[in-house]
Order: sequence, then C-alpha cells, then structure tokens
Amino acid sequence: MLYIPDIILKIIYIFILLFNITPIMAKNNVYKYSFDNIDGEEINLEDFDGKPIFLVNTASKCGFTPQYGDLQSLFQEYKSTDLIFIATPSNQFKQELSSEEEIKKFCLINYGVSFNVTEIVEIKGIDAHPLYKWLEETYNEAPKWNFYKYLFDRDGELVQSWSSMTKPTSNKIKRSIKKVL
Repeated sequence: MLYIPDIILKIIYIFILLFNITPIMAKNNVYKYSFDNIDGEEINLEDFDGKPIFLVNTASKCGFTPQYGDLQSLFQEYKSTDLIFIATPSNQFKQELSSEEEIKKFCLINYGVSFNVTEIVEIKGIDAHPLYKWLEETYNEAPKWNFYKYLFDRDGELVQSWSSMTKPTSNKIKRSIKKVL
C-alpha cells in the first residue's frame, strides 16, 4: 500500500483548488434557470444567454394588473432588440386566476400580451421557483407584491429591480433598459 504524507495531500488539494477553480466556483446567473410557459412548453433561460431579461411577477386580479398593458407596450417598443420579456403569474398573494388557460385568455383578450408568460409559480417561501429563491439568496430580493420587476444584464446578473408602484413604461426603467442594451 502506498503511503502519501499528509503534507503532500494538502499540496495536491491546494493545487487542484488553484488550477481547477472554475468548476468549483461556477458562477450562478439567471441563465441557469427554466420555466414552463403557459402552454406547458419549456422556457430554458440558457437559450437567452447573453441577452438582457426583463422579469415581472404578475397576477390577473390585482390593482396593478393594468400594468400588463404597459408591459405589452414596452415589449413592442423594444421588440426589435434582443431584450427578453418574461411574466411569471403567481397566486402568492391570492390574486391570480385558477388556471393557465384562464390566464392565457385573460392576458390575450384584455391586453394583447405577446411576450413570454410562464405557468403559475410560487415566488416566495419554501416552494418558490428556484430563480426566485436565487434572487432572494444572492441579491436579497423577493417580490413583496404583484408586478415586481427585475432587469438582468447580458451576464445574467441583476441590474435593477422596481416595486409594483413603478410602471413598466417609466423613464427610470427605460433608462436602465437602454444601459443593458
């Protein structure tokens, strides 16, 4: 049996850490996550790697629901860019319709929504979608209500967030979007 002194093992371990740090310290970002869309098809955010993402948690029966119209206007304004829009319906605050089919009809009929809309997801707590858990753990960001908005840069890092009170078409959001484009 081959005996390797502890000091040699420590040196080997340090050498592995120093020269193989990338896999050990792989950076997490928004592109590591996926959702199912409102039709049950996967939205793999890795497919958008290198593109900025505008993420909003939504609800269909909220006082801020008219922001769906503002989101659609913003989407149309930036449609010729590579900015990705994603709405994540949630019943976390008891203001969402009961099914994806109802949400799809509601968004299309009332607001003409043509950007990505996911299935209903949890956005807070133990059952939160992994992306929202990552936002909380990494950035100390969690939606406090419906229509919280998050902008991610081309590296998949959170650049800015806004509360429900900030309309998607506000100048401050547009300025931040222009910076990441």
